[in-house]
Amino acid sequence: MPSAVQGVVESEADSAARPSGLADGVYHGLLAEIAGGTYAENQKLPSEHELAARYKVSRPVVRAALERLRRENVIVSRQGAGSFVRAQGRAPALGYAPVESIADIQRCYEFRLTIEPEAARYAALRRNAAALTRIGAALDLMSTATRQQQHRDDADFAFHLAIAEASNNHYYGASLQALQSHIAVGMKIHGLALLGPNSGLQGVLDEHRAIFAAIRDGEAETAGDRMHRHICSSRDRLFEGRLLDLSL
Repeated sequence: MPSAVQGVVESEADSAARPSGLADGVYHGLLAEIAGGTYAENQKLPSEHELAARYKVSRPVVRAALERLRRENVIVSRQGAGSFVRAQGRAPALGYAPVESIADIQRCYEFRLTIEPEAARYAALRRNAAALTRIGAALDLMSTATRQQQHRDDADFAFHLAIAEASNNHYYGASLQALQSHIAVGMKIHGLALLGPNSGLQGVLDEHRAIFAAIRDGEAETAGDRMHRHICSSRDRLFEGRLLDLSL
């Protein structure tokens, strides 16, 4: 299957940057988990071998992602012990209340609909080769998982975060990072709903590919519309079309 970023940049220099794109995908996945609290301050990260298996990349790719996190003072290496989250390296929490009910999942989708379509629209207007490579790297991870009849909610979130960051407006990225643990709840449940004999994984992958194509081609309104439809479709699949009355 062709790479998700095939056709974005065709020069030899861009082809040579492919491993860097994979490292960006691992970097963004780990950064999102650290910002969302999956890995707490001073907590040890999985080993290079474990991360390589999880992200289905080589260990040099993992090392490049970890080195970037070290340069940005997000993690610190302790000789003979591994990599740990720095106490001062986590993104500050914005104070969103934790997900405690099905209604909160619906509220999270509702809030996402107010920010992510606009982030996608701006991403289409402001994207560059590096941003497209990061989005494509996450999409490639999702493509591999779909072929294996699996759902990678970490890659799914990395895709959405990379789009927010491609908007070149740090408020979008910071908001998604603060919501990572909240969004993950819906993504995990949605992913489970896609599995089974009538798998919906390919359809969801196609939705993500369509968003990527609109951003790549600079089609701002189309990118925003496709992101809006994707989030609505994800919500409706999860709730089976029966939304709660949040006025009660």
